[in-house]
Amino acid sequence: LLLTGQSLANIGDVLYIVSIIYIIFELTGSATAAAFVPFTITSSMFISNTLTPLLMQRFNLKWLLTGSQMGKTVLLLALAFFLPQLSISNFYGLFLVISLVALLDGCANPVTQSLVPNYVKNEQLLKANGITETVTQLIQTAMWFVGSSLLIWLSATELVWLTAGFFLVSSLLLSSLEAVDFIPSKEQGKW
Repeated sequence: LLLTGQSLANIGDVLYIVSIIYIIFELTGSATAAAFVPFTITSSMFISNTLTPLLMQRFNLKWLLTGSQMGKTVLLLALAFFLPQLSISNFYGLFLVISLVALLDGCANPVTQSLVPNYVKNEQLLKANGITETVTQLIQTAMWFVGSSLLIWLSATELVWLTAGFFLVSSLLLSSLEAVDFIPSKEQGKW
């Protein structure tokens, strides 16, 4: 469930980024404005990755992962409703939404990596980590092509709706995971 849920989320992430880059470029005609999409996402994920260890010590990992995915789902649904009203005068609000989505997304990888040892036997951990990373990288690589190709048949707004669907299914799968207790290896302070 963890791998499937995260895989669907990763597929959705790439599809959503492709559609947002396309929307910004179509709206502004500016490659610079479109380039701010990955910059905004990367910056927000950096902040989130930095703060996630603090959250991991306070919250149940399953619900931290599920909650972040549900939050992304709600934001994507709001974005899908907002896109038809998008114009050159209000497209900056889009950057706020993608920043919030990236903040939530940034905690997914550290939490997933921390959950894997709880769902596999110790002797299978190396194999499980390898499979998880291979699937993640394969999705990250292939979905840029698939997402761009889907824009031939679907509008960018329809692609965002499709992404929201992937996120919803991912949220449901992740909420079905068994709860685990995360015990930090040693008390060394907050960082």
